[in-house]
Amino acid sequence: MTTPHWIWQTHRSTPLSKEQLKVINRLLDGGASGFEDGISAAQYQAVAKVSKATATRHLADLLEKGLLRRLHGGGRSTRYVILAVP
Repeated sequence: MTTPHWIWQTHRSTPLSKEQLKVINRLLDGGASGFEDGISAAQYQAVAKVSKATATRHLADLLEKGLLRRLHGGGRSTRYVILAVP
């Protein structure tokens, strides 16, 4: 199980935008107000209040920085989740 403490300890020096921080916290929260099954680019766009292009760039950045992993699927159905504790 991934804990917020582990994520923030591991990535404390990782530069993130305020929108990325907001989305990561929502993913960590899970539940009805979060995204237990991951988040899509469209959902990222709505939560972060950014354009589709920015949402896609932010998600790619979070993948590259090792905060998220891509779930199976493709296109508009692609979902992203917090990377599990190694």
